[in-house]
Amino acid sequence: MQLIRDIIDRHKRGERVGITSVCSAHPLVIEATFRHAQRRGQPVVLIEATSNQVNQDGGYTGMVPAQFRAFAQGIAERCGFPPAQLILGGDHLGPNAWTRLPAAQAMDKAEIMVADYVRAGFRKIHLDCSMSCADDPVPLPEPVIAERAARLARAAESAYEGDPADAPVYVIGTEVPVPGGAAEDLDELAVTSPTAAIATLDMHRRLFAETGLSHAWDRVVATVVQPGVEFDHDRVIDYRPEAAASLSRAIERVDHIAYEAHSTDYQTGAALAALVRDHFAILKVGPGVTFALREALWALDAIEGETVGEGRRARLRETVIARMKAEPGNWQRYYHATGAALDLQLQYSLSDRIRYYWPDPAIVAAQKALFDNLRAAPPSLPLLSQYLPVAYAAVRAGEASLDPVDLVVAHIGATLDAYHGACHPDV
Repeated sequence: MQLIRDIIDRHKRGERVGITSVCSAHPLVIEATFRHAQRRGQPVVLIEATSNQVNQDGGYTGMVPAQFRAFAQGIAERCGFPPAQLILGGDHLGPNAWTRLPAAQAMDKAEIMVADYVRAGFRKIHLDCSMSCADDPVPLPEPVIAERAARLARAAESAYEGDPADAPVYVIGTEVPVPGGAAEDLDELAVTSPTAAIATLDMHRRLFAETGLSHAWDRVVATVVQPGVEFDHDRVIDYRPEAAASLSRAIERVDHIAYEAHSTDYQTGAALAALVRDHFAILKVGPGVTFALREALWALDAIEGETVGEGRRARLRETVIARMKAEPGNWQRYYHATGAALDLQLQYSLSDRIRYYWPDPAIVAAQKALFDNLRAAPPSLPLLSQYLPVAYAAVRAGEASLDPVDLVVAHIGATLDAYHGACHPDV
């Protein structure tokens, strides 16, 4: 995938450039990403699906990789974004969705998934075998993680049959943050040591060579390390450049490989810019953009409460909370409060477990009804200023209409602005 390799090459030559990876399957988030790129003159968009969202069993979105590709490309075409400038990536591709199975079975399924992603046109493949399966020790030894990653790389290479210039690029690494943020409260994180980061690269390089994948090693563009950033339910651990200075310098002597930073959600614009400067050339964001989506939808729900008669209200917020309580499987291991405190966690936790519930049919219907209500009675500018000031500014600037989709997209765009500024500081 030459588009990504070109960005990494520019970064390795000293340009302070990077790319944002938007990890979301929500259509409004994806639309916001394309429209933001158009508005900012950004030539390339990277959208990633996680192994929990999309896999051969459907994931929590119900989509297999080929369906997700059609879904994302359909939104791009509707927005007028050139499909050739869309990069699709697979995030945390490994046995994560099947860790309750013995390792042999889980890895068999992971091989099928990785091959399906590649055949469907995903060209950025994050190989993540850092999790323990049912019969594995905890934690999983690093050599086992690397061996399994090489096995999945071989499956990906076998599945690819296209132009060599468009062959998949890979992201590796064993110090991979938990997908979607930490489950428990955090105090401070240990930054990956430079020695460990280079040892991980050396181990993977050797295993790639031993399995006949030296040609694929040239397409490894990044490794995942821990720069000291994370978030839990209500706190963010901010990036401290001084703590990661040695780690940053260590990658400078490695050809064609930069760092990929996970869990950058909720970092400040200045922190994101510092990460790119310090060779974290790929910035991943997921819950941060769906949190912004939820903020916008809650604001529209509040506007509806002020402008629509009680009998005609969609009551999206009430519907979401009720469905989350009726189907607690996606949050009960993470949220432990009760009563009103639980309601707060369900709605406002930075880990944003709500994102698993947006496809629920009752919630989809309530969101449609909310949008229909607000199209029938558009909000006044004063109300918009009260509840969605960023969208209000976009409307006043002529960049958005009063349509609820435009208002949501404008609000999400503020989060994407910080990433764009970090990855394109000279634009």
